[in-house]
Amino acid sequence: MNNEKTVSVLNDLLNITNDRIDGFSKVEDKLWDTHSSLKGDYDQMVSQSQAMKTDLIRLINERGGNPDNTTSTAGALHRAWIDVKNSLVSDKDESTLENVVFGEKSAIKAYEDALDSGDLCPESTKVVSDQLHQLRSSYQKFENLEELK
Repeated sequence: MNNEKTVSVLNDLLNITNDRIDGFSKVEDKLWDTHSSLKGDYDQMVSQSQAMKTDLIRLINERGGNPDNTTSTAGALHRAWIDVKNSLVSDKDESTLENVVFGEKSAIKAYEDALDSGDLCPESTKVVSDQLHQLRSSYQKFENLEELK
């Protein structure tokens, strides 16, 4: 197994996880006034993201790599688009929840691609697979926004 490829894939996932953390910081507290039932799930997603980040950094370090503890360009562009979109829409709460769902869907895709790449060592595959399971679980809690309205 090529450690460089593994480290590269893990760094991509670290960037995605940092995107999630930055995106979560954009959710305003007033959203929970209208969607209080989601607050606990949201808080769990934030904590989960921090734990995922720690695990990815550990795996990268164990493989002799340097963690790229930044966000992705795509994530930065998406957050900028969210800022513009939220300045234009009247229902910021629903728009914010839709953005959470979009971000989770994007993270799931990145994790699936990482597992499909064949570039992860067995330990990394296990950790990434477990993290993907967590992402899918949190996504399912937010995906059906029509029921939340």
